[in-house]
Amino acid sequence: MSDPKVGENRVGAARRSCAVVSPPQPVERLFISLSLPDWVHTELEGLSEPLRGVAWTLPAQLHLTLRFLGDTPIDRIERIEESLASIRVESFILPIEGAGVFPPKGPPRVIWVGVGTGHPHLFQLRQRMDDALLAAGIDFDVRFFQPHITLARCSEASSGAISTWLRRHGEFSTAPFRVTAFDLCSSRLSAQGAVHTLKRRYPLA
Repeated sequence: MSDPKVGENRVGAARRSCAVVSPPQPVERLFISLSLPDWVHTELEGLSEPLRGVAWTLPAQLHLTLRFLGDTPIDRIERIEESLASIRVESFILPIEGAGVFPPKGPPRVIWVGVGTGHPHLFQLRQRMDDALLAAGIDFDVRFFQPHITLARCSEASSGAISTWLRRHGEFSTAPFRVTAFDLCSSRLSAQGAVHTLKRRYPLA
């Protein structure tokens, strides 16, 4: 006589094996940024030097990230676009000043240029952006905001060579430029690097 529990286990296993697995939800890799004038791109391009283990950002991809959203479900993007459209901040003047590395101690992973002390409206824009995204139910990584433009990423780079570069360019600066909009962009990773595409531009007041 067969054991009924064995039969039940076999039926349960068969049902589990036939269970429908939902396909992964499509996502898009998103970030919010400030674009730079062409003349700023040109000046930043002039900072690149052939350093072993250093991959310089392509001029067309230089930007200042305000908020990285990462892989975002497609069905939430419309809500994000609507929340960003509600932001009201006046246009402002932003400098490009100073250069450094992340992390500040240990092997460098990123070379960046900064915006000096920035502008109060830059931090106001970031705060109102975060408030709008949170109100729309969008989750993101909350951390200290240090506005910067990523110039290069480092892999097994010589710390000595980067230190020499910093001594030459640590006080780098350009003329300030007016920020009149912020952008919602997508980023697609490829063998040649990330490809950035503008999804929507939001003019400032």
